[in-house]
Amino acid sequence: MFFLLDLLLYFCLIFLLSVFMDNYSGINRVLIKKHHLDIGDVSFYKNFVVVEIKEGLVFNYETAKELLDLGKMYYGSKTPFVYISNRKNSYSFNPLAHDKTTRMFPNLAGYAVVAYNSINEEIAIMEQSFFDKPKNIFENLNNAISWVDELIVVD
Repeated sequence: MFFLLDLLLYFCLIFLLSVFMDNYSGINRVLIKKHHLDIGDVSFYKNFVVVEIKEGLVFNYETAKELLDLGKMYYGSKTPFVYISNRKNSYSFNPLAHDKTTRMFPNLAGYAVVAYNSINEEIAIMEQSFFDKPKNIFENLNNAISWVDELIVVD
């Protein structure tokens, strides 16, 4: 009987510690605003943005104009942030556009891709050669968000 109570208490403690660590790490994980754009859904946080592009879209500099404008509004050229591409859908993209967009955002601290299948992972690996900032590929969104802590030191 006491063994079961001890075990239950242990698991409760582990759960509470994991919640505490997620909520009190250096990066603010509170959503500032979610936008539903023509290109997809964009969720802005203090130091990262999560972008989910719509299925079948041709994603390029021109179609990303509204996203880029919002990025300037939320982060300007001073607030450090990480761009997280949450690739739930399949779409086409020209990786050469990375150069143009990174020049617009000198405060871009890194680029993460969440790849849910091997095809998206292979595309992300190829894409990395066009990007001169820290970059990483993840299997889930939580790991990508945790990576923000490694890139951005918050006072």
